[in-house]
Amino acid sequence: MTVTKKEYQTMAKKASPPSTYVKDSLLAFLFGGAICTLGQCLLELYMALDLDKETASAFVSITLIGLSALLTALRIYDNIAKYGGAGTLVPITGFANSIVSPAMEFKSEGFVLGIGAKMFMIAGPVLVYGTATAILYGLILWFFNLY
Repeated sequence: MTVTKKEYQTMAKKASPPSTYVKDSLLAFLFGGAICTLGQCLLELYMALDLDKETASAFVSITLIGLSALLTALRIYDNIAKYGGAGTLVPITGFANSIVSPAMEFKSEGFVLGIGAKMFMIAGPVLVYGTATAILYGLILWFFNLY
């Protein structure tokens, strides 16, 4: 059976779901904006607790990373991403999600070969070590009041 180009396009159009670019863009904007608004609220909260802006900013990053990792581990972040789409890829939360998600998927294989090895799959070792080192470095500076 030979299918012409026009027939193929007609068949493909019938089989494809209608695109929802406007809806998807609006939801991504709203969810991404909500994450950024949460970050700003956290910054204001930490500054109200008498932290200087730089320290408060570091705490905001730590909180957002921890919160998105926790939500990923509880399988809540994926449900949020179903609606928020690209809006949930706001860099700091999206990176944490991309590290924790494969680790949780392979946790049955153990801590080393499952969680430890698989968290490198998507985000890569630079993100894992970079984020972990930045958090550790920031906590050390904060704990010893070196900054």
